[in-house]
Amino acid sequence: MSQFVTREHEIEPVPGLPGLPPAGEIILWQGRPSAKLLSRHLLKVRWIGGYFAALAVWAVVSGLHDGREIGGMLFSVAILAALAAVLIGMIELFAWAVEKTTLYTITTERVVMRFGVALSMTLNLPFRQITAVSTAKLGGKGGMIAIAVSPETRLSWLIQWPHVRGWRFSRPEPSLVYLPDVEKAATVLSTAFVQFRASHANQPRISVAPSMPSAPAAVAAE
Repeated sequence: MSQFVTREHEIEPVPGLPGLPPAGEIILWQGRPSAKLLSRHLLKVRWIGGYFAALAVWAVVSGLHDGREIGGMLFSVAILAALAAVLIGMIELFAWAVEKTTLYTITTERVVMRFGVALSMTLNLPFRQITAVSTAKLGGKGGMIAIAVSPETRLSWLIQWPHVRGWRFSRPEPSLVYLPDVEKAATVLSTAFVQFRASHANQPRISVAPSMPSAPAAVAAE
């Protein structure tokens, strides 16, 4: 089955959707990734800042050990600080751009993901193509929702990044990533998914797996 990705939708009749929803379809939830969570957990901005801080400390310690002048050590620290500021600034700018250009939508029939910093596109995932939904928390209310799709649904991990579950290259799982309130979105999605499946007699029976402390909550089609 071909990939359900629309590349051009500069004029959206409804924000986040490539077209007007069919009669009877209702938008249940819309949300965006958090730039703060994305930069912290995916782009590791804290680790990068710590790395440059360690380099600055090492420059001072080694300079004192070698008997360098204070001016030379301060110059080295200033160079490291400038490089860190540029790199962290680029990371934060990218995270901000991801937040502003992304809009996730959950309806009574599907999940729609509009994303793309350089090239905007929309991924349409009807519930009939979804086989499981799982959540993972990042601390606090933040978290991610991974969506497993049927084998015949062809997706590209690279095109989907960062809106995809990590390390699932052969069977990419589109994901609603770095949500500031993952529980709310997960409740809406799992409820709509179960109700959709239950209302279609020709679809597989649904079982809801209980949330385990060591594993994300999941809703799966058997």
